[in-house]
Amino acid sequence: MWFLLIGILGFAHGLEHVNILNSWNGGFEADFMVRGPTNGWTAHLVFDHPVDKIEIWRATVTSRTNGGREFVLTALPDYANVAAGDTLTVHFVARQNGDQVPYTMIYTEGSGPNTDATSSPGLTLAPSTGNNNGTNPVAPSHSTPTGPESPMKKDYKKALELSILFYDAQRSGRLPANNPIPWRGDSAVNDGADGHDLSGGWYDAGDHVKFGLPMGWTAWVLLYGMLEFRDGYEGAGQTQMACDMIRTPLEYFLKVWIPSQQTLYVQVGDGYADHGYWGRPENMNMGRPAYKVTTSCHGSDVAGDTAASMAAGYMVFKDMCGDPGFADKLLGAAKSLYDFAKNNRGKYTDCITQAKDFYGSTGEADEMAVAGAWLYRATNEQHYLDEAKGFYPAGTAWSFNWNDANAGAALLLYGITKDGRYKTDIEGLVNSFRPGGSVPTTPCGLAWRDQWGPNRHAGNVAFVATMAAKYGIQKDAYLKWAESQMNYLLGDNKLHISYEIGFGNYYPTHPHHRGSSCPTNTNWCDANSGAPNPNLLKGGLVGGPDQGDNYQDSRSDYVKNEVACDYNAGFQSCLAGLVSFAVNNDLPASPASRC
Repeated sequence: MWFLLIGILGFAHGLEHVNILNSWNGGFEADFMVRGPTNGWTAHLVFDHPVDKIEIWRATVTSRTNGGREFVLTALPDYANVAAGDTLTVHFVARQNGDQVPYTMIYTEGSGPNTDATSSPGLTLAPSTGNNNGTNPVAPSHSTPTGPESPMKKDYKKALELSILFYDAQRSGRLPANNPIPWRGDSAVNDGADGHDLSGGWYDAGDHVKFGLPMGWTAWVLLYGMLEFRDGYEGAGQTQMACDMIRTPLEYFLKVWIPSQQTLYVQVGDGYADHGYWGRPENMNMGRPAYKVTTSCHGSDVAGDTAASMAAGYMVFKDMCGDPGFADKLLGAAKSLYDFAKNNRGKYTDCITQAKDFYGSTGEADEMAVAGAWLYRATNEQHYLDEAKGFYPAGTAWSFNWNDANAGAALLLYGITKDGRYKTDIEGLVNSFRPGGSVPTTPCGLAWRDQWGPNRHAGNVAFVATMAAKYGIQKDAYLKWAESQMNYLLGDNKLHISYEIGFGNYYPTHPHHRGSSCPTNTNWCDANSGAPNPNLLKGGLVGGPDQGDNYQDSRSDYVKNEVACDYNAGFQSCLAGLVSFAVNNDLPASPASRC
């Protein structure tokens, strides 16, 4: 039944009503409003039939009782105080079995529920008409706020749009009919091994190898941003583009995991041979060997990242992207791959030495913690959470990247549990990158972690800070720092150059990228040509400047001009987060540029 019901409560402590926004088979989304003044609030959501799980923004679920019929909600610190005359909207998504939206009501502690509207002047239950007759369940069409937006110093919406196009330029295999990159065509369509089709996925960087570890990490970081900052994508008008973008690696992951053989293919292409070829992927004719992890060649790091991506992909395609059939395939594969990873622990490069010089792994417990956390979020099965907590390697991370997923695990586990130990590790990383921390800051304000991809490290940790802000951790301070990093990358530096290609009027034109640097009408191109790349690699984030803010736009300087899938991951999800805060009129003013 698709008849929507609204439970309305009177005015104790400013809580007004629950507004059912949308529903689908398996859940619904809603919000309620808090009116000031209030100096902290705790509320009870009560349903007339069980709800499995609540995902909530601006508050936390402190208990689930009565078989899932009642949830206690407590405001996160940054949203506890509402001034007189102000309102606070709290959004949540409920997961349940079936498509019948329950009678829903909310009351504050001390007021108490009463389902008899005639006996309580503050409480009524009233129907709200739905627009679905129940024969065609639909995914939710989440509504972006239409009120005033916070000003953005840079056009984060445009930067987000461009970053999606970078991933489209990295596609391998047969391209879809709506391919938006005019200079790309089908390539490596015969990738495969042992009778398995391994075509598709993303090329790693400016080369044409498909490395499973950074691809898996990149995919779940992008999906994390899509899930938590959905209104950022919608506010930028990029929801469908993002769904098309992220489908590419997810379809590939379904190909490379062969559960009946307990085999996961984790690399296609030989890195050394590939790096000896400078040409378009469409013109490749070299051998493309494939490498796999099995029960005798362990790789729980890459298997964990891949399982995490498919579990996160299940959540995104079930709701945001509106393809529940594809979502179910992803969840089934995620579960079996997670079990494989759990039963075959080990670093993949201890076995697959061909990857060691490119993406050598130093640990796998962090990826297993991430995988367990994502499987818990997707299924609400307690054993996944218990295992994720056990896998989690506590401590302050060096950064957040393809080889160090600790901060991502901490964010996921803090979002689920609100346990202070995860908050401590999140703050330890972000504070180390902020001015005064252990990571140097360039004169113009970039957190400069390493000469290899400093822009990547700054963008990834800025995403951690933005997600932490959403979870109520040092909200204004962390958002302002994240804005400072995005603004630097988009032009607030001494060269006034945007390090994202295509953004603004001045950006790199010589990225170290084969396809971009080769004309489409020839089989030959010159890697050492001083001319700009003939094909604009829109959205690519180049490696970045040295510690003194100096940068040379030279294709031969691959340290400063490399692009890669993992370089854009946190950068894009941070942009989505900043747009999300802006469209909700909740983004603090950007700090002033230091140059």
